[in-house]
Amino acid sequence: MSFSLLRASVRRTAFRAAAAAPRTVANTPRFAFRKYSTPPPEEKAKSNTGLIIGAVAAVVLGGGYFYFASSGDDDAAVKSAKASAKFAPTQEDYQKVYNKIAEMLDEADDYDDGSYGPVVLRLAWHASGTYDVASNTGGSNYATMRFEPESLHGANAGLNVARGIMEKIKVQFPWISYGDLWTLGGVAAVQEMAGPKIPWRPGRIDGFAEHVTPDGRLPDASQGAAHLRAIFGRMGKSLLSLVPMLSAAATLTDLDLLAHGRSPPTTLTNDYFKLLFTESWVWKKWTGPKQLEDKSTKTLMMLPTDYVVISDKGFKKFAKAYADDNELFFRDFSAVVAKLFELGVPTQQFASSEPWIMKTLDEQKQ
Repeated sequence: MSFSLLRASVRRTAFRAAAAAPRTVANTPRFAFRKYSTPPPEEKAKSNTGLIIGAVAAVVLGGGYFYFASSGDDDAAVKSAKASAKFAPTQEDYQKVYNKIAEMLDEADDYDDGSYGPVVLRLAWHASGTYDVASNTGGSNYATMRFEPESLHGANAGLNVARGIMEKIKVQFPWISYGDLWTLGGVAAVQEMAGPKIPWRPGRIDGFAEHVTPDGRLPDASQGAAHLRAIFGRMGKSLLSLVPMLSAAATLTDLDLLAHGRSPPTTLTNDYFKLLFTESWVWKKWTGPKQLEDKSTKTLMMLPTDYVVISDKGFKKFAKAYADDNELFFRDFSAVVAKLFELGVPTQQFASSEPWIMKTLDEQKQ
């Protein structure tokens, strides 16, 4: 589901990476991701212990936590399983994980725009957006992007970077599941970019390679309205009306939204929607991927899925509302992202009956 917009620099606005390596948009911390690959962790799990988790799917067990392990477990997997079996994490423990992630987001001096925020957010989005309500498969529960072929799907290009970053955090907190870690990373990315608070709770468990989802469940930037309706409708009809926001969010994480310097490059706002309506867009005349550019300067670019947001009547009303009201955008963005991160997680797995609100690094200094 999406994520919204982040702007990266001050030259152009990339709404979605067409054929090039995905560049991200940034908010407070500055996010970016490159295209090199890091082999997914070899951990495979087996259910050792079980716990109760509350209701939305982005939870980490609060008292006894599930881990799946197969006969091919390596030392890291065994260590992780033992840690989870002996440790009952509290909200304070998850706050410590959040803090480590937040600190690492800005340790990307040589990476794109100097922040890992966007790519970490994109990882959380892509790990959750594979949910299929009809078959009740996919979503963030099993963190199946650790395995091939899902890790090699075209839509996940460049996410090895984010998984590598998260692996460093995992080493410090072996008791946390990958699904909880990745989605908590998405929460940290949004909040540290001056975005809205994202309610979150633990409870996801790690699955097997056999749980990987088929290719084609994530949005294709070259497609139009029918495609977006099908993609988001598959996740659940209640999310369909929020496609514009989700499309914007995906854009943020998939490319650079260089909003002419209207906001700090690492700040999450509704500028993406403003640009859609304040600029005049025309189809770019070239032999490359189908995309549009702004008519006046020809320095801004957006893809078909972004154009749908203002060309489709059903989507346009939401986009216009967000362009006019940043608070409304933040409110809806928070609700949708929280729901997105919980897709595919059984209610009984949640460690808490109510989602938690994690504090930003700045809030903890006050």
